[in-house]
Amino acid sequence: MKISLFIDEDVHSELGAALRKIGFDAITAHEAHRKGGSDLGQLEYAISEQRTVFTFNLEDWVKIHIEYKNSELIHYGIIVSKQLPFRPTYQRLLKLLNTITMEEMINRLEYLSNWR
Repeated sequence: MKISLFIDEDVHSELGAALRKIGFDAITAHEAHRKGGSDLGQLEYAISEQRTVFTFNLEDWVKIHIEYKNSELIHYGIIVSKQLPFRPTYQRLLKLLNTITMEEMINRLEYLSNWR
């Protein structure tokens, strides 16, 4: 099954629409009326929707992933990246989304920098 994506508010606002245009299930924090929510609140929302989180907030989300892993809690994956321009973000994310399934992303932390 393909990954359903929850795009954090620190990522390019047009990314969700660009991904939907080519058939991916992607929603931004703004579109989900989640703008300004805490990171843990965003993750809880993503979990309730069975969505993988994509964020440019690398440091905080790596910590959250480790906390979840240590607590044996389940999430549907976290993709982190340093701030990148739209085009490389989109291209790398497409490679990842076309390679990894939703099932493979469960409890997984993935660095977008590995998808050049």
